This record gives sequence, C-alpha cells and structure tokens, in this order.
Amino acid sequence: MSKNFKDEVLSRRTFAIISHPDAGKTTLTEKLLLFGGAIRDAGTVKGKKTGKYATSDWMEIEKQRGISVTSSVMQFEYNGARVNILDTPGHQDFSEDTYRTLTAVDSAVMIIDSAKGIEEQTLKLFKVCRMRGIPIFTFMNKLDRQGKAPLELLAELEEVMGIESYPMNWPIGMGKEFLGIYDRFNNRIEQFRVEEEERFIALNEEGEIEGEHSIMHSGLYDQTLEEIMLLNEAGNEFSRERIAKGELTPVFFGSALTNFGVQTFLESYLQFAPPPQPRSSTAGEIDPLSEEFSGFIFKIQANMNPAHRDRIAFLRICSGQFERGMAVNIPRIGKSIKLAQSTQFMADDRSTVDTAVSGDIIGIYDPGTYQIGDTLTVGKNNFQYERLPQFTPELFVKVTAKNVMKQKHFHKGIQQLVQEGAIQLFKTVKMEEYLLGAVGQLQFEVFEHRMKNEYNTEVYMERQGSKITRWVEGDEVNENLSSARSLLVKDRYDKNVFLFENDFALRWFQEKNPDVKLYNPMDSE
Repeated sequence: MSKNFKDEVLSRRTFAIISHPDAGKTTLTEKLLLFGGAIRDAGTVKGKKTGKYATSDWMEIEKQRGISVTSSVMQFEYNGARVNILDTPGHQDFSEDTYRTLTAVDSAVMIIDSAKGIEEQTLKLFKVCRMRGIPIFTFMNKLDRQGKAPLELLAELEEVMGIESYPMNWPIGMGKEFLGIYDRFNNRIEQFRVEEEERFIALNEEGEIEGEHSIMHSGLYDQTLEEIMLLNEAGNEFSRERIAKGELTPVFFGSALTNFGVQTFLESYLQFAPPPQPRSSTAGEIDPLSEEFSGFIFKIQANMNPAHRDRIAFLRICSGQFERGMAVNIPRIGKSIKLAQSTQFMADDRSTVDTAVSGDIIGIYDPGTYQIGDTLTVGKNNFQYERLPQFTPELFVKVTAKNVMKQKHFHKGIQQLVQEGAIQLFKTVKMEEYLLGAVGQLQFEVFEHRMKNEYNTEVYMERQGSKITRWVEGDEVNENLSSARSLLVKDRYDKNVFLFENDFALRWFQEKNPDVKLYNPMDSE
C-alpha cells in the first residue's frame, strides 16, 4: 500500500452538522468554509435584501424561505486535513434526508442555541448518532446573546441526551457582557471583539493570568475561575477513547455569527475527530485503507443544474481510491457502469474530480440507474453495505397533473423526484391513481414547487390525511380486502402496501385477516 494513499485517507475528516432549525447551523458552516479559504465572503442566510444567501443553500425554495431543505456537501483543506462537511436540513419534515446523511459520516457536530437549550429535533438526530456510535462534538452557539447559564446548559445536555460532557472552554459572561472564553484545553483566554494581537491571554500553570489585565476587573473573571475550579473537581475527565466511542462529547462555547470561538473549535475538532472508519458489509468489516475501491450512495439529487437537467448521486467512498472513468459494479442489479462524470462540491459550485479516497464524498452522474443505498464495488467484489433506513410515510396526498397535455413531464418529474427518497410513490390497485407519501407536509410543498420550476408542470394535490403504512409479506394478496379504511396500494417496487385510516382500522384488519402478514420496514432497522 502506498504511503501517500494511507496518509491521504488518514487526513480525511467527514462530519455532518446537526441541529434544530435556527440554531445557527448554516452560519457555522459558512464560517468553517471561510477558515478553509473555500469562500472569501460569508453570506448570511437572513441577508435576503443584500441578495447574499448562504453558500450551502442553493435551491430556489431555500433562498426564498431561508432554510436548508436538502443536505449539501462542502469540502476544504485546513492544517493538513481534508474536511468534508455535510450540512443537513434542520426542519423535521426533512429528517429522512438527515438520517441517511448520518450514515455517510464518521462524526457529527451538534449545534445548540444557548438561549433555547436542547430542542426536539436535535434530540431525535442525536439519538441516531448514539445508535450508530458516531462521535459527537457540541457547539453551544449565540453566546453574544443572553441565554441559559453554562452550567444549566451542561446539566441539560447530560440529562436530556444521556451523554457525558467535557467543556473544552468556558464562557466569561454572555450577551452584552460577553468578554470571551476561558480555553481549558489550550490554557489561555480568548477575548471577544478585540484587536487580533490582543486576542489571546496566556495562563500560568494554575490556570490564572500572570500580572495585571483589564479583564480581571470585571467580576466575571473571578466567577469564571470559580466555575472552572468546580469543573476541574466535579466534572468529567477528558478521554480521547470515550470521545471516539461517542460516550463523551467535547463542548465548545462561541458565536458563529460573530465568528468567535469557531477557529478554536475547528482546530480542536480536527485533532480529536476520527479519520474514515471501517464499515459493515455482507462480506464483513471493510477497511478504509483497503486499496480496492468501494462506496455507497446515500442521496440522489435531481436538477442541481437546472440548465442541464442532471441528476447527481452522492457517493461516500468507504475504501480504496476513486478514479474518473473507472468501471464499477452495482451488486443490486448485477451490472457494471463507467463513472465518467464526477464532481466535488462547494455547494452549487462544482468542479470535476479525477481522484478521491476513502472518506471523501463525491457526486457522480446518474443516468437513472442508481437507487439510494446502492453499493458500488470493483473487480470480483459483490458485497453490499448495510441497508439505509427507509422511513414509513405518515402523510398522503393524491396527485394529478393540472394540464392533461403535460402527462409526459408529470411522469418524468414524479419518477425523478421520488428517486431522491424524500417522498414515496404509491399507486392504488384498482384505479392506478398516484398517491405520494411523506414524513412531513413541507415535503409536498417542495415537491409542488420543484414540479413547477424544474419540470414545467403544475400539479393538483388532494390531501388524504395521515395513514398508518404497513407492507405485506409475500407477493400475493386478495385485492377485495381493499377498502376506504384499509386501502391497498403498490409501492414503486410493486410491493403490496396497506394504508390504514387509524390504529383501530389496523387492529381490526389484523384480527379479521390473520393470514395476511404485515410489517413496518422501520422495525427492522
């Protein structure tokens, strides 16, 4: 194995940023890219009037609403490390996209709004990280605003999340009285809003300032020293091993908007975050340092470039080296395909990538062959990586084209958008009507918007309300069992599915038809 390849792989750090909407996720991403030199001018998400939008929010609807609805991928280099950031949608209606993205990373950065503490969506995503054993780094954001006391935030983090924490630094004041952070890890104080040469104050071995300094006269400095003493005596011990196992989260305080504490966070993160990790497959654990190429597709995005009507499959490389033009196998269909067109991402700026290694995320052109979860291998390898979670849709709409003459565009749009995995397509057995299922209402709004803007087709959507979705084991089912309260439909793979009106209808059906075996794909995750 070449030393160069091994060094390249070990320099990779691939992480997702997770948070509740508005906690500052996209802003932090922007600032990290700024340090990596990937962008020269961070546009803020809120700056609608300036015409500046966050680099990672490239879709039209994201620009209008100021929220992220798709996971973006961005790459940059910093201090000898190659960083792949996956910025995920915070909105709960898009949690499916986020869950799948979390299968493609080696660590996660959790952003918490220091005024609001832990919110529901953050907790859900955190649980997925814990389940997967992903190391989690926590950034307590918005210290430049008044918020909860730091000790209260730590207690909440440990109680609600059920994870131990180690504060790498500690705020000196907050809001209008925010003076900076006491950096436990680097044994220094980092001052807020001062000239660059005054930014750091070195501390002695006792963790105090030598001599005189204006920050000592605020009263907040003494309070911070007391809290630091408490953390040293009663807090958790630092452990690199426990961070790697996802049992201990290093906590950083700062303000993404004012770019304070972000560089300190990034440098510490790169020191403790894991390089690419081995992955489970049908052939056992696959070593990222193995020279034979393999990877899996965790996302498909249509029309990233509306002018070209292209479809990009996002590929996480798990082993070996990718080379443009190489032939790969798709074990699911037993076919080989040549990867001629490949890109790396800076949100909507794409450049052709000729080589990439384990840990990298690249985009490959999808001629309509791939499905989410597909494994790509080379040579005689036909193993497959673990299945990606498939969500059970809860909300349904009946969808038709407003203009009958646009049926061709309508069908093409539906097929392509459904392949992205955010919405699921069903057909009623008797009438062959199209039903769409999704986890949240916003998915339908995005679907409608994209059908109009990308496929020039206006759609009519008739709400069907929420349903309980259950797949049927086996291929045979009596079509006469279909009724308004237990509607029989087929999914896009032609599997039989019942949509039940409520729990009562599901139980009643099971009692009357014990020979029909039903299952929920989420139960097998």
